[in-house]
Amino acid sequence: MTAQPLPASLVRRVGAIVYDALAVTAIVMVVGLLCQLATAGHVTDGAHIAWWYQPLQGLVVAVYFLVSWTRGGQTLGMRPWRIRVATLDGQPVTPVRALLRLAVGALPLFGLAIFWVGTMRWALWSQRCRRLRGSWLAFGSGNRDATERKD
Repeated sequence: MTAQPLPASLVRRVGAIVYDALAVTAIVMVVGLLCQLATAGHVTDGAHIAWWYQPLQGLVVAVYFLVSWTRGGQTLGMRPWRIRVATLDGQPVTPVRALLRLAVGALPLFGLAIFWVGTMRWALWSQRCRRLRGSWLAFGSGNRDATERKD
């Protein structure tokens, strides 16, 4: 009977996240440079980014994680911390499982985006919020933010 590998500790996971953040930053910078070269610098007009640029960046980052998990079970950040992604029985991760892992990992990002867009839209354009002249926090709690007068 072979011993089951121990789950990765929190310190190792955070270390891997930091390393992967550096790798993802480098990947995003290289893709940005290639986009600038391919479009002769017209990815942005100074105020707006081309509609395809951010989805392309997200796709490239997703491919980095999917390929890393399915090919070797490790990203660049996981290697120095000796963390490997595998199925419960120790087999390599299938592409479907890797995609599921990516989707679950991205859920908090989608939640933050929806929360930010929803609350900002609500705070900026809601009739009640404009009437109260307050923040979304004040609006949500049924009070308002006010400045104290100096006597």
